[in-house]
Formats: sequence, C-alpha cells, structure tokens
Amino acid sequence: MKFERAGGILLHPTCLPGSYGIGDIGPGAIRWLEFLSEAACNLWQILPLGPTGYGDSPYQCFSSFAGNLYLISPEALLEDGLLSTSNVEELPEFAANRVDYGKVIHWKLVLLNKAYDNLKGHNDPVLLQEFAEFQEQKSFWLADYALFMALKEMHQGKPWFAWDVELRDRDPQAIENFKIKFTTAIERHTFWQFLFFRQWRRLRERAIQCGIQIIGDIPIFVAHDSSDVWTYRELFHLDEDGMPTYVAGVPPDYFSKTGQLWGNPLYRWDVHASQGYTWWLERLRSTLALVDIVRLDHFRGFAGYWEVPGDAETAEFGRWAPGPGRDFFVAMQKTLGELPIIAEDLGMITPDVVDLLEEFGFPGMKILQFGFDGNPLHPFLPHNYPKNCVVYTGTHDNDTVRGWYRRIPQAEKKFFRRYLNRNGRQVSWDLIRACWASVAIFALAPMQDFLDLGNEARMNYPGSLGDNWAWRMKGDELTGELAGRIRELNYLYSR
Repeated sequence: MKFERAGGILLHPTCLPGSYGIGDIGPGAIRWLEFLSEAACNLWQILPLGPTGYGDSPYQCFSSFAGNLYLISPEALLEDGLLSTSNVEELPEFAANRVDYGKVIHWKLVLLNKAYDNLKGHNDPVLLQEFAEFQEQKSFWLADYALFMALKEMHQGKPWFAWDVELRDRDPQAIENFKIKFTTAIERHTFWQFLFFRQWRRLRERAIQCGIQIIGDIPIFVAHDSSDVWTYRELFHLDEDGMPTYVAGVPPDYFSKTGQLWGNPLYRWDVHASQGYTWWLERLRSTLALVDIVRLDHFRGFAGYWEVPGDAETAEFGRWAPGPGRDFFVAMQKTLGELPIIAEDLGMITPDVVDLLEEFGFPGMKILQFGFDGNPLHPFLPHNYPKNCVVYTGTHDNDTVRGWYRRIPQAEKKFFRRYLNRNGRQVSWDLIRACWASVAIFALAPMQDFLDLGNEARMNYPGSLGDNWAWRMKGDELTGELAGRIRELNYLYSR
C-alpha cells in the first residue's frame, strides 16, 4: 500500500493520564487525539489491545481478537448510566506516573461487575439490542473467548492445559454442562467485550474526525495460555496433553549466548494453508476493523523462523524452519485487498525476507538509536534510508533516547555529536528532528522522547519479568507549548 509522508507518536493507551490508575479509552484518550491534532500529527501508534495475562504484557494475551477490559473507561460507563457516581467516589491511592496492575485490576473488576449488574437491572432495550448485535458480529471468536475466561475463573486462573481433562480437551458434553451451570459468568465476559469495543468505536470515530490514522500491532505468535490455542489446537504444534512440541525463539547471537526462548507454540502452517488461512484472515480482518495500519511483529517469521523443541531450556539447539512465505500474503490480499502493513524487520534479515518486503511493498523499520556505531554506512543512519521505510527514535523495547545516550560508550556519543552536528544537550529532540527530516515515509517517536525523559520512563526490558509496561504520563504534560513544538517539526519537514 502506498502511504503518504506523515509523523506521529508511539503511546499505548495504558500510558495516558487520568484518575483511575491506568490510561483508558474514554475521555482521556479523546483529549489525547485532540493534542495530536493540535500538534499536526497524523499518526498514533499503539501496542496490541488484547487482554493481558501473566506479566501484563500486551504481547502475551488471552486472545488475539478480544479487547483489554482494563482499558474500559469508568467515565464512559458513567455517561452511559452503567455506573453511578457513588461507584467511583472511593478511589484507591493510585500513583500518578506508574500503573500498579495488581491494584488497578482488582478495582476495575469490581467496577465492571457493577456495570454488568446494572445492565441486568436497568433492562435498557437499546443497549440490549446493541449487545445482541455485537455478539452476532463477533461470532467467530467471542463465544469461545468468553467461555475460556469463565473456565479460567472456575480453575482459579490456571492455564487451560492444567484444567480438568474433559474441559481441557473440549469434550462436548462437559462444555455444555459448564455453559448451563455458568451462564452468568460467560455472559459477563461477553458484556465486558461489548463495552470495550463500544468505547473503542467512539474513539476511532473521533480519530477519523481529527485526521489521525491509528497504527495497531499484531504479534506473529500467540500465548500458549490463550483462547486461540485452546480453541484451535489443530493449528499449533501440540502434543495430546496440549503442551507445545515446538516453541518460538531466536538463535544465539552477539547479545545472548543461549538465544531467546519465547515459549510460544509454533504454527502448523500446513494446516493453516489447507484451511485457506481462515484463522489468520479473521485475525487481520478483526484488527483492521480497529485500526488503520498494522505493524506486523517479527515479520521475518513469515519467511523462516527459529524452531526450538518444546522441552528445551534455552534456544541454543533449534533449527530454521520455512514460514508460509508469499502464499500467505497472496491469500491475505486476495480476500482483504491491499494490506496496510508495516513490517517489523529487525534482527537477522535474510534474502527471503527482503524478497517478501519488496514483492508486497511493505515498509520496514529503522531504529535511529542503533545507527551510531561509527560506521557511516550503517543502514539505520538517515542518509542510507530508502523512502519506503518507517523510522523511530526507539520503540517500546528500547530505552528512551536520554536513557540510551547516558549509557552508550564515549565513542558512540562522539559519533552521535559529529553526525548530527549537535552538542549532546538536547539528545531527545536531536534524534526526533533527524527522524522527521529523513526521507522515511513515516517518522515516529515514543512520547517519552518528546517529554525528554530518562531510563525511569522505559516501557519494556525484553526477556525480563517485573516492572514492565507500567509507565504513565502525568496529567500536566500535554501542553500547548509542546504541541506547538511538534507542530513546527511536522510543518518544516512536510509531515
């Protein structure tokens, strides 16, 4: 797809300011869109919107189709009459600039349960009709997801492969008995998805009014403990107990002697192909109903991926296996038309990956932080970019620019100053300006870099568990002065 030159900001909704412990998709997100419009930004990039599980990572979700219920806005529920002001008067002491997921999740679930109880009590015919239509529209995945989440609750949160065998293996009679006994629990999860998609639709409509395109994100692999794998076991390399026989990762390299063991079950691409890639078609279709453009994570896995035995403790002893290649994208285009995809093509890129990018015209990614090793021929330096690429100062997996600059060797600092002809005092804005001035079709930077924040504002440390995905903006940072500074960049560099 041919994109037009534009600039924008990477910020996940959880990072938005607000009073309820976590950014959400209500009025605060509307204000964010208005800030982007004031700054003349045409792009807003987010992370995956799915329901997060262990570790709170948006890249390990309970579903590839469902929405994250913790993003549901209490303010919007008040406006819809599904909550009363008394429900939100006694707030926990939430931190202003971090998400305490344990505290937020407990409080949000109490609110969402009250919203469901109010639905049943008020019996609003218009809302009930919308709810019924939503269930029909999302029939491909919704019933299985709601059933999956109700079963997880009944099993005290255990993963599906540790459930009672009849339910683990989806025995029809056992499933029917559960549905009869736990109808309310299933309907509650269904209703929460209705709330998420209803609020997101309003947000998307406002984005269109503001002339802002939303860039979404699809991880190539899915979590083992997910509705997707439980429902479609035949699409994954699993044994008879539901455990992966092969898992995803990356091989050893300069950064890791044992590689990275991600642990996601790998696809049986032959089965996907025999079914006309139906599951993937629905996944892309569902995502493109929420966003305008999709960043396809770990794009190289569609050409070839690192296959590790399911019982391995490290990623050292895997092998390269062929991905679905061009046939996959031909099938996607045949049904969905021209694909608005950004390819995350970082890491070990081989000629077959380059061939896929060139054949389908997908722009790849450039991370400017990676370019300052002292070699003027480095492909991540702006003068070496092709026009059809997307440049970032850094992403959610990198340190902030200021945090990065503080820790890099002096030789890299020196080359940075030489290359940009700057003194190193405004490193965040120096890199932002270099991105915006480049020929890259899209230029984006995380909000943390526009705020010139240090390592304390980093979003994620890949491969680590702990205090990830928790950074939030404070409420006073979206100023007219900042919007004006960004607007000037977009004007000067025709974005």
